[in-house]
Amino acid sequence: MTNKTIGKYGEDLAKDFLIKNNFEILEMNYRYSKIAEIDIIAKKGDTVHFIEVKTRTQTFFGSPLEAINQNKLKQIYSCAKYYLQNSKKHYKKMQIDAIGIVLNKKELVKIDFIEDISI
Repeated sequence: MTNKTIGKYGEDLAKDFLIKNNFEILEMNYRYSKIAEIDIIAKKGDTVHFIEVKTRTQTFFGSPLEAINQNKLKQIYSCAKYYLQNSKKHYKKMQIDAIGIVLNKKELVKIDFIEDISI
């Protein structure tokens, strides 16, 4: 499997996880520019969630969530602001979340969901 295939598969697993946990999926792979993208935009209650998904097939170099750095969070925040400014719906709250997925030959080994991470 290529990195792109692994990433897409991880996003699909994350989407299923969110739906099972009562999130409504609003957007997938929302782009603000060539470098700023949000993997999943979802809603739960009166909060809109901007979710970064990281998928790995091994953890020799750290967990998937450790791959989310300060620069990536700034890109997500900029993209989230753009989305909110251009959305016809208004939300009372917003937050950035992260989902880390570890796979072993397409078998889900572990999924971690961290809510409300900040810059």
